[in-house]
Amino acid sequence: MAKVISDKSFFHGKAESIGVLLVNLGTPDEPTTASVRKYLAEFLADPRVIEIPRFAWLPILYGLILPKRPAKSAENYKKIWLDQGSPLLHYSQRQADLLQQEIKSRINGPVHIELAMRYGNPNIKTALTTLKEKGVHRLLVLPLYPQYSATTTATSFDAINKVLKTWRWIPEMRYIMQYHDAPSYIDALAESVNTHWNKEGQNDVLLMSFHGLPKRNLDLGDPYFCQCHKTGRLLAEKLGLQEGQWRLTFQSRFGKAEWLKPYTESTLKCLPKKGVKSVDVMCPGFPADCLETLEEINMENRGYFMAAGGEEYSYIPALNDASSHINALADLVQQHTQGWKEADPNWSDANQQTLGKLSVDLAKKKGAKL
Repeated sequence: MAKVISDKSFFHGKAESIGVLLVNLGTPDEPTTASVRKYLAEFLADPRVIEIPRFAWLPILYGLILPKRPAKSAENYKKIWLDQGSPLLHYSQRQADLLQQEIKSRINGPVHIELAMRYGNPNIKTALTTLKEKGVHRLLVLPLYPQYSATTTATSFDAINKVLKTWRWIPEMRYIMQYHDAPSYIDALAESVNTHWNKEGQNDVLLMSFHGLPKRNLDLGDPYFCQCHKTGRLLAEKLGLQEGQWRLTFQSRFGKAEWLKPYTESTLKCLPKKGVKSVDVMCPGFPADCLETLEEINMENRGYFMAAGGEEYSYIPALNDASSHINALADLVQQHTQGWKEADPNWSDANQQTLGKLSVDLAKKKGAKL
């Protein structure tokens, strides 16, 4: 059993608040071989991510993958690295900062937003500790994965619970499991497409590419595949697209096993042969641009399409820090914090001060040291 640690930030009468923990997948700290190797070692060693038995997988990971793959991945990261650092971290932090501002305009009581990465930095333990020091007694976890999967959403919960096992005072908690069909999320996606079309024009086909998973995950009960298809259908309906005007595919295949189909790469190679010479490509499952969208989709897969005879390939950026996206995230927070006192429309600083004074008075009567 994990050792329960002392809470040095606690004192009687400390103001309480809501905490919102945003969790994204992660990123290396730098586009270097050493940094990428460290990141991949943590990511690919997670049994939620790779469900191959440990005795079979770890020799492959440490003997074949980690000695070779980090150098190539580091070169790819260099292609998309921003002056501000990792695109994923940059846009995720922007989302957290803007969401903090938006929630302040919607909820009267104190709400603190923190960002964490499941793998890499800022890590989950640090973010949770920061929220605890701010007096968070009610915690809402919002993984930035619209479509639920055990490989993403569930592993975030594993890491959070591992930290909380060491806390003396566990906050009241709520988890947002998925938001693949949330109306404001679909609206944000539709707005991003329409904005792009108004500026760049509309191509023959809109290709929605989602991150892939082994088909075995679907067979074992993971709902990700179904939720991706629902997102795609709702978005197509919102855009008024007819059958043949859009496709849904899965990218980032790894290894020799069968993955969710159709594959993005294969589809893009075949479309020109079927008379589709221009495509718009988007990644609805990625709330922030990252290696998989900027390098794999906008560079590598662009090359496949053009080499196969394509004439126009246009990438539609992830939602990133668009106001419609921040609004969608704020809607989720507002919806899932209902019933908590800080979210009560009648909440005021006077309420908090009164509760704090009552807590102090009661502690004094009990002989507690303040």
